[in-house]
Amino acid sequence: MTSFLSVIDRVSNFFGGIAKLVILCLVLSMIYEVIARYVFDAPTLWAFDISYMLNGTIFLLGAAFTLQADAHVRIDFLSSRLSHKTQQFLNGFFYSFLLGPCFSIFTYIAGKKAYKAFITNEVENVSPWAPLVWPFYGVIALGLGIFALQFFCEGMKYLKREKIPGEHAGEIDNIEIDTIEINNTGEKS
Repeated sequence: MTSFLSVIDRVSNFFGGIAKLVILCLVLSMIYEVIARYVFDAPTLWAFDISYMLNGTIFLLGAAFTLQADAHVRIDFLSSRLSHKTQQFLNGFFYSFLLGPCFSIFTYIAGKKAYKAFITNEVENVSPWAPLVWPFYGVIALGLGIFALQFFCEGMKYLKREKIPGEHAGEIDNIEIDTIEINNTGEKS
């Protein structure tokens, strides 16, 4: 079982790396669009479609990686008052028996939609570019599927007491977030 969980972790890391590369693709495509539009007065038909498709790809392919790193935003004012063992049980239970199955259902629905779009050659109807949508729908199904597997994986880690809630929270590449405090007059302090 542990080797299966480590395979899921490696898959999540792999697709998290792909999501990082897709960020670069998104930035480059937007730079191209800005230059084409404002320097050459020749806007592209595809920039808007590419931007939302790549943004969705980044979000969905990075979701499992973020879950594995325990970096999703939590509102834990209640659970932080519980013991680590209770938190482990609750996280394990909810991840394995609620969120994992829910995201498995979402994966199935998204997979059916991607398959139907592939069979019918569905295109984006509101776009003048009219791209085929099955690749994007396929990425949605893939991202949701990896996310569902990672929920099961993390749930098992919590239930086996291999992971402590919040132990590695926010350790993705040692990102620091600066905060700005604003006083009651609306001025920065």
